[in-house]
Amino acid sequence: VQLQASGGGLVQPGGSLRLSCAVSGGTLSNYALAWFRQAPGKEREIVAALRWNGARYAYEDSVKGRFTISRDNAKKTMYLQMNSLNPEDTSVYYCAARTSWTTNWGSTSEYDYWGKGTLVTVSS
Repeated sequence: VQLQASGGGLVQPGGSLRLSCAVSGGTLSNYALAWFRQAPGKEREIVAALRWNGARYAYEDSVKGRFTISRDNAKKTMYLQMNSLNPEDTSVYYCAARTSWTTNWGSTSEYDYWGKGTLVTVSS
């Protein structure tokens, strides 16, 4: 399974950005996919996760109501729509995958496949 994240960039506080994660090499039907982020000097942390068949979605508390995770089955692409961005959201964002849903969806150790990150900078 290969993951390719894209869509990062520089955005002003209060602005929006949509990240994409293109997935190849897997059947996806029961996969769990997630977005993580890592700010300079900090540990990688969960942002949101979903089960590819659409039955489950989960969000880290600080992004609830601002970020939306989704996927397009035909394009085999996962998205992260980010609204009301603030400087604390500045990070490198990574997409990750595993072959089944896990109740421990927020842990980096649960995921077997990782894409290269895309940098999101929120600054005026």
